[in-house]
Amino acid sequence: MVVMPPVPADPRDVEIQRLRAALAEALAGLVATRAELVALREQAKVSEQRIAELTAQVGRLTEVVAAGNDRIAELAAAANRKRKAATPPTPKPPPTSATVAPEDRPRPPVIPPKVKPPKKPRHPTGRKPLPDHLEVDESTVVPPCCGHCHSEDLVVVDEVVEEKLTTVQAHQRRRRTHRVTCLCKRCLKRTTAEAPAAPFPRSKVTCEWLAWMVVQKFSLLIPLDRIRRHLGLQGIPLSISFFVSQVEAAAKLLDVVDGEHWKQLLAGSWMQTDGTSLKVIVPKLAGTHSGHLEVFCRDETVVFQYEHDKKGETIEGKLGKYEGLLQVDAEHRYNGLFESGGRIIEVGCNAHGFRKFEAAQAVQPALAKEGADFLTAAFLAEGEARETGLQGATLLDRRRERIRPLYDDLWRWMDAVQPTLLPDDPLAAAIRYYRNHWGALTAWLAYPEVGPDNSAAEREFQTVAKARLAWLFAGSTEGAHRAATLLGVAATCRNLGVDIEAYLTWAFVRLGTHRAKYNLPASQLTPAAYKAQLAKPPPDQGPDG
Repeated sequence: MVVMPPVPADPRDVEIQRLRAALAEALAGLVATRAELVALREQAKVSEQRIAELTAQVGRLTEVVAAGNDRIAELAAAANRKRKAATPPTPKPPPTSATVAPEDRPRPPVIPPKVKPPKKPRHPTGRKPLPDHLEVDESTVVPPCCGHCHSEDLVVVDEVVEEKLTTVQAHQRRRRTHRVTCLCKRCLKRTTAEAPAAPFPRSKVTCEWLAWMVVQKFSLLIPLDRIRRHLGLQGIPLSISFFVSQVEAAAKLLDVVDGEHWKQLLAGSWMQTDGTSLKVIVPKLAGTHSGHLEVFCRDETVVFQYEHDKKGETIEGKLGKYEGLLQVDAEHRYNGLFESGGRIIEVGCNAHGFRKFEAAQAVQPALAKEGADFLTAAFLAEGEARETGLQGATLLDRRRERIRPLYDDLWRWMDAVQPTLLPDDPLAAAIRYYRNHWGALTAWLAYPEVGPDNSAAEREFQTVAKARLAWLFAGSTEGAHRAATLLGVAATCRNLGVDIEAYLTWAFVRLGTHRAKYNLPASQLTPAAYKAQLAKPPPDQGPDG
């Protein structure tokens, strides 16, 4: 038997076997990697879900912390109020009259008597036609019979057309929307018609109704219980809690607009501010707490903010990043801001000082009027410059020429008069006020952006004063914050000459359930942006309209 020698292995077969083994090993690695990837994906889903839960929990904790801070501030303010009430005020001695002032003192300029404006030309007699932009409800009335013989055989020979202003209760209606669902023959998928815009999901009211209610409460200043009673008499029963929830929703929607206004104020070169009291109900505390409502404004933009007290740390926290001119009354709580190395420049309010001279006239009629006349002349000169349209450098030149000498004369007048007064004299107090705050009270002469006083900020509190009479209190700390937001937006609309109800309807449509559809930044949702949009010409639709 012949033994055949072994056939040597083909190198190609060996290479194929090696490649197969490497491929099998790679496939096994891919399977393991795929399994690991699937496990990582599942782990990522769990992590994302956990992150979402933690984010929601952080949001809830943030709200709890904010509510806790408000509660602490409420209790601290209430304790401070009780402590002040327990301390009896120190009685002030009655003011005494001054001695005769030196004759060589500077004399104030002669204030010209107020000139009555000329009478406006009389309007032509007769009724004015009603505005053309109002919708017209046409109707024709035909007499059913003769007014004398009661015959029904009548022929029309003439007609009289008359127009009268009327109103339609369009707000108190129901809107029933039938949303049709269609089936696509191509993709066999269903499509449902889009729901009309609403302030928030499952809202009971439309954007128009919510805008109407905000106008009633924060523009016309009607208390919620009166609005509720009025609607109840029309057969529309609504609870007070429902109205409160709608105010909360409206304030939440407009927070982004109020925040944009605040951002614009902080980015500007100047602003005015002032404050007034606003009563709120503090849970589990007797009576009401007198909180502090602050207003910040520049030109037409207005922002209200509510605080529990008037601490300097609070205002420093708000304006910590602001750089520019700040026109305020002389209050100690602003001192920290003006010690920022020139980042914030103090501009005083001369109207506040002028009122001190006016009050001093009860004791020093002649001398106090002299001091007030220097300021009156300065106000008149500034008013004339503004009326002629002076701005920038030309306005500063006019101030150096006409107003700066008045302040120089006022300083010399105070030098001559103050030594003749007793320290407790009201006129002496007015002079000390001007001496202590001279730099701030004359700072406006160097900056054309600002005027001699912050009366524009004070005027914003006229609405708040009327609201205090109508509402008595804000209801709660949260209610005060919401009222500040809505009052600020309403004031900005009023300053811009914008229809508040029309703007709110427009804003709620773009901030509510259709927010993603419009996808507008906050800067394009303000009353100023709405007014600019109204000013744009309508798009050209061609000869066919």
